[in-house]
Amino acid sequence: MGKGEVDELKAGDYVYLSGTIYTARDAAHKRMYESLKKGEDLPFDIKDSMIYYMGPSPEREGQVIGSAGPTTASRMDKYTPCLLDLGLRGMIGKGKRTDSVKKAMIRNHCVYFAAVGGAGALLSKKIKKSTVIAYDDLGTEAIRKLEIENFPVIVVIDSKGGDLYESAIENYRSGQICIE
Repeated sequence: MGKGEVDELKAGDYVYLSGTIYTARDAAHKRMYESLKKGEDLPFDIKDSMIYYMGPSPEREGQVIGSAGPTTASRMDKYTPCLLDLGLRGMIGKGKRTDSVKKAMIRNHCVYFAAVGGAGALLSKKIKKSTVIAYDDLGTEAIRKLEIENFPVIVVIDSKGGDLYESAIENYRSGQICIE
């Protein structure tokens, strides 16, 4: 996903992603960060890439991957601004992000998508191929290269700082959203 495509997205947009994404959770982020501090290369080209914060359950016979639901994104926030400054274009997870991540997203024209938590079994059906590419010793937290097709997400934070979590709360408080 390129900068132009990202800049067109607005908080609240529903999107179906297809193509290549990578998985990485806490331990993988820490290892990537430590590699960068040592001047080493990352295990994949970060520029214009997307990371899905996910550690799958083991796949059953005949499946590409097990349950593949999102992990809480804030657990990666201390490493994220550095990766965004290196060209990471987007992230998929669940939950709020820190101000430092939001500022880095605006500075670098990036997007944060949410995938539905608790729907990991359904999301796994949108993953067509899964290959461990780095840190195999981390088990489910190894970095995987995924090929996805029509993977459903919602833009939570757009490249201009629009934040669906914040605007939804404001809309609810102002009476623009009614829940019965």
